[in-house]
Amino acid sequence: MADKIFVGRRKNSTARVFLRNGSGNVKVNHREFEKFFSQEAYRQDILLPLKVTETLGKYDVFANVHGGGVTGQAESIRLGIARALVDINPDFKAALKTEDLLRRDPRMVERKKYGQPKARKRFQFSKR
Repeated sequence: MADKIFVGRRKNSTARVFLRNGSGNVKVNHREFEKFFSQEAYRQDILLPLKVTETLGKYDVFANVHGGGVTGQAESIRLGIARALVDINPDFKAALKTEDLLRRDPRMVERKKYGQPKARKRFQFSKR
């Protein structure tokens, strides 16, 4: 497989993901996966496409991620891995689609409005 870059996005984070035949090593920003994501929930979330397609331990994952927070970065890597797996084997598309792993989550932070302290919060109303 030629080196292809697969992009995943979530909120304000962007991940570039490379998949290569290997033993299941995952590196994020040239660091070990476990050191980059300290919480187990994020690590499980990232490995979900590999578990669904039963390819856990068959591919090495290299991801470069920037922007956003930890959750957005984890989910953007997950989307990049899912897209890469579909490129490797189109038969994986059905399984990944049923788990909703190929959909880019469109939800973004709502902007703050003038005359308000936050996006939806209002200043206290005084009748008199």
